[in-house]
Amino acid sequence: MAQWLSGTVTNNHHWHANLFSLKVQTPAFNFTAGQFVRLALNTADGRLQRAYSLVNSPGSAEQEFLVSTVADGKLSPLLQQLKMGDSVEVSQPASGFFVLDEVPDGDNLWLISSGTGIGPYLSMLGTHQLWQRFAHIILVHSVRTIADLAYREFIGHCQQQHPGQLHYQPIVTREAHSGALNKRLPELIQSGELQSACQQSLTNRSQVMLCGNPEMIKDTKTTLEGLGLKKNLRREPGNITVEQYW
Repeated sequence: MAQWLSGTVTNNHHWHANLFSLKVQTPAFNFTAGQFVRLALNTADGRLQRAYSLVNSPGSAEQEFLVSTVADGKLSPLLQQLKMGDSVEVSQPASGFFVLDEVPDGDNLWLISSGTGIGPYLSMLGTHQLWQRFAHIILVHSVRTIADLAYREFIGHCQQQHPGQLHYQPIVTREAHSGALNKRLPELIQSGELQSACQQSLTNRSQVMLCGNPEMIKDTKTTLEGLGLKKNLRREPGNITVEQYW
């Protein structure tokens, strides 16, 4: 049964009208990069809770969450309105198996996301394990608009710290943006355009993590399987590790 920690909001950064990052101060707790917890608020209509991946890396003083506001959602609009000093509850322990320990070794590691699905990867970027295990790491973030490309400053800092090891490839499907691709992920992979832009191969010696909306995951996984990559299972290690984020 889940336990709950009382947290205090320390920052609520709005990337745009429907995307924000919530920082919450809690008593220290252990988790593995890629895992999630639940955030909860007590309201007049009862207790509302939902799972969110931790964006911060283990050992951080604050817990951080990247949240997209769902117009008809019950919890996300309330979280968006939270201000410094407000209270929110955080579940314990952290859960989930979308972690590097579940990923076999490979020639390169593709971290492919859509929307707020980039969250678990940001947590992984702050760990030593990621950089020690993979010589080449490709972070792919597919979004609709330029404003959805959150945490670019942090990603750039990681690139400076690990020159030549991390390639960041944004994909913006509804606006033109310098350096970004603008087609759907499956199409970019099938044509080889994504691999060419990142200067990395996608073969059965690659490891791929997929996190984001179900349609992206389903279609991208099918495309990868067409290239000879297999779903990664504990009983049968493969190449594609999936997180059903919604």
